[in-house]
Amino acid sequence: MVRVKAYELRSKTSKELLTELDEQKAELAQLRVAKVSGGAASKLAKIKIVRKAIARILTVYNQKQKTEARKACKGKKYVPLDLRPKKTRAIRRALKVEQKYMKTPRQKTKASNFPMRRFAVTM
Repeated sequence: MVRVKAYELRSKTSKELLTELDEQKAELAQLRVAKVSGGAASKLAKIKIVRKAIARILTVYNQKQKTEARKACKGKKYVPLDLRPKKTRAIRRALKVEQKYMKTPRQKTKASNFPMRRFAVTM
């Protein structure tokens, strides 16, 4: 069994990935049966390769699903939670830059009526 390459999987469609996943899972089941019935050492070593191949296929499949979901949500007002940037909880809760520097009407009038004084001599 040749190792499955992720870049090769990315060129396949989702249906092809799922069929390959089923094949790999079936092969893994056969290898596990061989392990229980005392199969050859080569078959036992192959279990790890097949497990890693299944993991690669699932990873590529999930990445495809996520990119399709991102395309579908692009430009929408609300984005699903798992597609939003993670950052940290504190950063997500913090005020946005525009909100942080907003001034109340009273602050605006005070700033316009009493601007900072300019002095000719600086110390």
